[in-house]
Amino acid sequence: MNLSTQSYKGSRDFYPAEKRVQNYIFEVWKRVSERFGYEEYGAPLLEPLEIYAAKSGQELVSEQTYQFVDRGGRNVAIRPEMTPTIARMVAGRQQELGYPARLYSIANYMRYERPQKGREREFWQLNTDIFGVEGTAADAEIIRLADTAMQEFGAKRDMYTIRINNRDLINFMMAQYLRLDAVQSQLMIKLFDRKNKITHEQFRDQAAEIFDKDYAAEGLRKMAKLIGATTMAELPQEILDSEAVKEVQQLFTLLAEAKITNAKFDITLMRGLDYYTGMVFEVFDNHPDNNRAMYGGGRYDGLVTLFGGAPTPVVGMAMGGTTMEEFLRGHELMPQLTSTTDIFMVVLGEVQKQAEKIADELREEGVNVAVDITARKIDKQIKAAVKMQIPYLMFVGEKEVADEVYRFKDVTSETETEVGLERIISTVKDYRKKHDDDDF
Repeated sequence: MNLSTQSYKGSRDFYPAEKRVQNYIFEVWKRVSERFGYEEYGAPLLEPLEIYAAKSGQELVSEQTYQFVDRGGRNVAIRPEMTPTIARMVAGRQQELGYPARLYSIANYMRYERPQKGREREFWQLNTDIFGVEGTAADAEIIRLADTAMQEFGAKRDMYTIRINNRDLINFMMAQYLRLDAVQSQLMIKLFDRKNKITHEQFRDQAAEIFDKDYAAEGLRKMAKLIGATTMAELPQEILDSEAVKEVQQLFTLLAEAKITNAKFDITLMRGLDYYTGMVFEVFDNHPDNNRAMYGGGRYDGLVTLFGGAPTPVVGMAMGGTTMEEFLRGHELMPQLTSTTDIFMVVLGEVQKQAEKIADELREEGVNVAVDITARKIDKQIKAAVKMQIPYLMFVGEKEVADEVYRFKDVTSETETEVGLERIISTVKDYRKKHDDDDF
C-alpha cells in the first residue's frame, strides 16, 4: 500500500522555505508584543470541551471543534481558540498576577471548517490580551498593538482598514431600535456576521424572517438606515443618544491621538463569538484581490468569572498567520528570506577531517556552516547548496588547507574571491546584519 504524501486536509506542511516565512511573521509578532510590555505564556493543546460550550458559541462547539472522549472518559477538544484558555489561566492565579496583566502567545489551533483561501483547519495565531483595565484605554492599546504590527511588516495605512463597533451599542440597537427580543437579537447578530458572505437578497429575506411579521417592513427600513450609515454622525438619533456611542467616541479620540488614521466605525461589524461584551474590531485588507477581514478582537469582561474568578475586565485580539502571509504577498511586502545556514562547505578530495575542523572554527565565531560529507562530485555539492538557498559556498581542498586561503563564492551574485577565515567571518556577519535590517 502506498501512503499519500499529502498533509491532512486543511493543514499545511512547512518545508524550510515555508517555515522561514512563518518564522519571520512570528518574530515580528513577538517583537511588537514585547515592545508593548506583553509577556509570553504557553498552554495545553487539549482542553475540556465544556470551556468552549460555556461561551464560545454553539456553532464553534457543535460544527467546528475537533472533540473526542479520552481514555479516562473525559470529553476533550483540540483547542479551536485561546481566549477561554487564557481566561482559565488568569482565574487560576488571579491573586498572584500583577495588573494590568499583559499576556501573549503564538500557537496552533484546529477547527473543522471548509478549507478555502485564507482559512485552514489547522492554523497559527498571535493572541494578545490585557487583563485588569476598564474603559477605553485598554481598547485603544490593543488596537494600537495591532496597528503597530502592521506597520512593522512595512504596511502603509491605506493598505488596511481597522473597523470598529461596540457590543453594548449592538445590544442597544437590537433591543431598543430594532425592537427585537433576546432570541431574535442573537439570530440577527449571527446574520449580520454573515452579511458579506451572502447576497443582499438573502440577507434581506433572512432578516425579514427574524422580525415579527407585523413589524418586518418597518424593521427592514430601520435596518437599511443602519447599514447605510458610514460614520457615527449618520446613525439614527435614537442610537446617537445612547451611552454606548459615547464610549465609541472616546475610543476614536484616543486612536486619533495615536495618529491611527485608518480606523472606521462599522455598525454592521458583530464578531460572532458570544463572549464579547464591549468594543469589537477587525482589520480588513484593502487589496482588491483580498478584500476581507484578516483578524480582530474585542472586550470580553465576563469570561474569567466562568472559572470561579473575580470579575476582571479584559481586551484581546488574535492575528492569523495565513491571512498575514497573504497580506504580505498581496502587497509585495514579503522580504527575501534565505537559509539559516550561512555557508555550504564544498569538500574537494581527501580533506574531510580538516574541513570539519575549519567548520568548527567558523561555528565558534557564530557562523552557521553545513559541511558536505557525501564525497560526491563538486557539481552535485553545488547544486545541493543552491536548492537549499544557502547564500555562500566555501571550497576546501588540499591547497586551501595548506595556504589557509579559501575560494569563497556569493551564490546570488556569482562573485568568487580567495580569502582567509577572518574575511569570511566578517562578510557573513555583514550579510546577516544587512538582511536583518532589510527584513525588520
